[in-house]
Amino acid sequence: MPGVKRERADTVAVLTLDEPASLNAMTPDLLGDLAVAIGEIDADPKVRAVVLTGAGRGFCSGQNLKAAQILGDDIAAGVMKFYWPAFKAMRECRVPIVVAVNGVAAGGGFSLAMAGDMIVAARSARFIQVFSRIALVPDLGSTWLLPRLVGRQRALELMMTNEPLTADLAKEWGLVREVFDDAGLHDGALALARKLASGPTRALVATRRLIDESEHAGYADQFRSEIETQAKIRLSADALEGRNAFLEKRAAVFTGG
Repeated sequence: MPGVKRERADTVAVLTLDEPASLNAMTPDLLGDLAVAIGEIDADPKVRAVVLTGAGRGFCSGQNLKAAQILGDDIAAGVMKFYWPAFKAMRECRVPIVVAVNGVAAGGGFSLAMAGDMIVAARSARFIQVFSRIALVPDLGSTWLLPRLVGRQRALELMMTNEPLTADLAKEWGLVREVFDDAGLHDGALALARKLASGPTRALVATRRLIDESEHAGYADQFRSEIETQAKIRLSADALEGRNAFLEKRAAVFTGG
């Protein structure tokens, strides 16, 4: 059945949007299964990082317009019911998420890629907003995420002109961490995910939360929030291991605890 394919590579979970005939276009079923898959990861302490990618020639071509009727007459309510849970699950996942963009990430697919923690891309990847081409505004979080990743002017450029952004230029702009030859994307994404999986998971995810909260916080409030989080994190097993390793002049071995 179409949906999200689940695989494991040691401590890394690999999730693949698996509707290649439509370039993995979004449907309520597909995103519902993605939310379920991330929920399964959250419940599995053996998983320390995630790779999210797409099957076939593209990452995600945006919303499947044929399936849009399922959203109902109240589009906002339908999107929040069927699509938001997957985006929320990604932003709040218990472990870091590496998004590996193969081929096109268009419209809502572009938004989905940005919902992860880091993006890597195949050299053939293209990012395109699409929305104004059909007289719509960007949605699924694009206007919140994209300016924070590439800046206001570049975000407006992409959103108003609909010009595709190449993988290499996306790296130059700071949207993509690394670009790989197409055949090397999977291994490159796994290598980054394994690096994150070997890290202090709780501290990494707490860092993500602090970064997100900082968008709406004043300097003094964020200053306090960092220290309050630090006071909790420093009691973790990984923090104790980190301090001991530093004092003993050896490499730390983190377990995610």
